[in-house]
Amino acid sequence: MQKLELTWIGKGSEPAVEPRILLHDASKDYGDPAADNMLIHGDNLLALKALEQEFAGRVKCIYIDPPYNTGSAFEHYDDNLEHSTWLSLMKPRLDILRNLLSDDGSIWISIDDDEGHYLKVLCDEIFGRQNFINTVIWQKKFSPQNDAKWLSDSHDFLLVYAKEKSTWRPNLLPRTAEMDSRYQNLDNDPRGPWSSSDMTVKTYSAEYDYEITTPSGRKLKPTAGRCWNTSKENFQRLVDDNRVWFGENGNNVPRLKRFLTDVKAGITAMTLWTYQEVGHNQDARKEVIAFNSESVFATPKPERLIERVLTLGSNPGDLVLDSFLGSGTTAAVAHKMGRRWIGIELGDHCYTHCLPRLKAVVDGEQGGVSKSVNWQGGGGFKFYELAPTLIVKDRHGNPIIDTEKYNPEMLAAAVAKLNGFAYAPDPEVFWKQGKNVENSYIYVTTQYLTARELDHIARDLPDYEKLLICAPAFDIGLGKRYENIDVRKIPQSVLDKCEFGIDNYNLNIVNPPELDEEEWDDAEQ
Repeated sequence: MQKLELTWIGKGSEPAVEPRILLHDASKDYGDPAADNMLIHGDNLLALKALEQEFAGRVKCIYIDPPYNTGSAFEHYDDNLEHSTWLSLMKPRLDILRNLLSDDGSIWISIDDDEGHYLKVLCDEIFGRQNFINTVIWQKKFSPQNDAKWLSDSHDFLLVYAKEKSTWRPNLLPRTAEMDSRYQNLDNDPRGPWSSSDMTVKTYSAEYDYEITTPSGRKLKPTAGRCWNTSKENFQRLVDDNRVWFGENGNNVPRLKRFLTDVKAGITAMTLWTYQEVGHNQDARKEVIAFNSESVFATPKPERLIERVLTLGSNPGDLVLDSFLGSGTTAAVAHKMGRRWIGIELGDHCYTHCLPRLKAVVDGEQGGVSKSVNWQGGGGFKFYELAPTLIVKDRHGNPIIDTEKYNPEMLAAAVAKLNGFAYAPDPEVFWKQGKNVENSYIYVTTQYLTARELDHIARDLPDYEKLLICAPAFDIGLGKRYENIDVRKIPQSVLDKCEFGIDNYNLNIVNPPELDEEEWDDAEQ
């Protein structure tokens, strides 16, 4: 049978994204200097590519809230091309996000009707249709929108995929006090509180249609058309074990006792999430206003919604990622819940919203889910900017390394990443700047490499080790001088690895709209 795939203008022409290095800006770090949480400012496709090598297979739970393509997210496109552009925006990002997921991980994507069904098919291709878990319905509004032309939309979707559905299981939701209050101990049973349930069923069986005698001496049979739900012998065993309740006077129809200690530690989540359970848009708005009242982010998500996602999809200490961080909700909730996190945001709201919000979280702010998770403050995060493109054009149009923005250390790290090496300079051996597979190293230099220098390195390189040397120029014949040493010229040797000089792949996405008070009130009615 021929495989059916979603097609659109531009599919198959995904960019060869430059795997840039991340530049640590310690001036914007906050809290515990040992914390490894990461707030990254930059185009999220470039940032995801920057993370891919180091974090592939390490992220337990991904939540993203991409632009919904409602007609206001893009400029200068007609409807048809806008749809194709949106899909072209999503595919390369989802490809990398899948690579980042751990084998026991899951991804949760917020979306609405405009692109939700196309996104489902696209995700089927990327994550595998067999790994689709469910579509969750989130009730985002609590009242009708009276000026709606057709139907007032009251919900968004969350598409849920596992990396490997056959082994992935969601966590249970914690039991509530209301649920536990249904259990009482009317007979002072030493096994603790219990609730009771009917012991008859509608599926009739003559074997299970027998007479019993209550402790008071009353003789009973099931009502017409019903029978007991267990055999006569097992019923007596339950009575002997004090697992049958006949009422305070021992005269009632028997009911099976179910002890609180025997029930699951939590409850299985359903696919309908009401605003009473996980909050609505107005809740999210209030949470954002608490740390930035002058610039209200238009499409935040309530902290309780993200808490539900992270409860089901991760455990304390797990790594959580959001590459459309927006106002910072995912990172804030992950921090409060004891998860490690990586957040990526391109716009200025990385500075105006995410940074102050996460600082407030470290300081122990008590909004959102803080009280429910007993958040007291602590931890910290590090701030990163994307490095500029490695290769630029000189005045003659020739590709050259941007030595004005790249010092030797940055150059070594960037070339190592381009060649698939993890940059990790050896403190004793200067030419071991990075390592790839076992016993394979890289050395990047900005100096001319001579045969004498290469011979000196070769004397210290065991036969069982391999070395890649990248230099701007070198003596003729060095590339074949030693069997276990590969000498390549830069930048020529990396030109075909990716496209350079592109600082964003946002496809003309404008800054997220900010609504004034009146617009917010209209949108939420």
